[in-house]
Amino acid sequence: MEADGFMSRRLMSAETPGGNGGVAGASAGAEIRWLGGRIWGVSEGIVGSFSPRIGVESELQTVQVLGPTEPSETPEPDYECLPQGASTSTHMLAGAVAGVMEHCLMYPVDCVKTRMQSLRPEPAARYRNVMDALRRIVRTEGIWRPMRGLNVMATGAGPAHALYFACYEKLKKTLGDAIHPGANSHLANGAAGCVATLLHDAAMNPAEVVKQRMQMYNSPYRSVLDCMAAVWRQEGAGAFYRSYTTQLTMNVPFQALHFMTYEYLQEVLNPQRQYNPASHMVSGALAGALAAAATTPLDVCKTLLNTQESVALNAHSQGGHISGLAHAFRTVYRLGGVPAYFKGVQARVIFQMPSTAISWSVYEFFKYVITKHHHEKRKRERDSEL
Repeated sequence: MEADGFMSRRLMSAETPGGNGGVAGASAGAEIRWLGGRIWGVSEGIVGSFSPRIGVESELQTVQVLGPTEPSETPEPDYECLPQGASTSTHMLAGAVAGVMEHCLMYPVDCVKTRMQSLRPEPAARYRNVMDALRRIVRTEGIWRPMRGLNVMATGAGPAHALYFACYEKLKKTLGDAIHPGANSHLANGAAGCVATLLHDAAMNPAEVVKQRMQMYNSPYRSVLDCMAAVWRQEGAGAFYRSYTTQLTMNVPFQALHFMTYEYLQEVLNPQRQYNPASHMVSGALAGALAAAATTPLDVCKTLLNTQESVALNAHSQGGHISGLAHAFRTVYRLGGVPAYFKGVQARVIFQMPSTAISWSVYEFFKYVITKHHHEKRKRERDSEL
């Protein structure tokens, strides 16, 4: 996922309701307030990283005390913080599933984006827009052509997102306790996100290289394995990481814009921070669109570094290979000027909007289900003890 640096919510101290329904001296009709979902000890779980929660307060529930023997109403669980008993593998699985779904469901549009970012496309690969590209690719190259390379992307996305969540949450907790114990630390979130991005992109970059070479028009590779073998044999192992620094340079501003926008929209659309699929989808889609449009120039350079577009190299009489972000920037400008930095921006935005919406929705759903299951389990255990 371009997805798929994650910022977490402020950890609020737990409150336990004092006494029972018959508090001595309390008059009938007195109200007892406590933080919903904090009645059991919950901690800031790893999956909480995918949904940034800065300064979020749990929904307060009011219970009317009717008499000495009237049991109080059971509060709903706060899904923002996952239960302490949830394992690390569960958290990583939730993130990995979200990342794989994000990349796979929108893969045909990603294929179009790669082709539209070509600096010197062949006449048969020049498209007016995303729908025109999809129609022509299916009509002239077959219905499965837009899905070519999907298997390597799915294989890379799972481990990459799992590494991201594990690293981010571990460092966020460790640095947060050292910098600002008991509260949210923007510095800790940012530092943890940067280190997590290093691991995520390290796992994803080889898959990105193979995927984009498989997506190009008239790709000479018969299969993913054939592509990997040819790149290794002709260009060496370094070819799989030729765009690594560019990928990192692109992902830092992308994630910053993504999460700041998502957080702002959540404050507007879902101020109570309840489980609200519609608000997660809208916020994620708009945040992804803004971040994608702003970082398109870097994505164009990344595509050039990954594909080493032969037509562009021959047209510019380039010897050897294009290496490094600066070299890619100069090449893009010489071949197309400033407009070339925004080639494929429409396809990139169309790809990112549903992708980030899917990713946020799937992850929030996983968090909600895990927390609700834990809530019901603890309730059954408590009832059995009565």
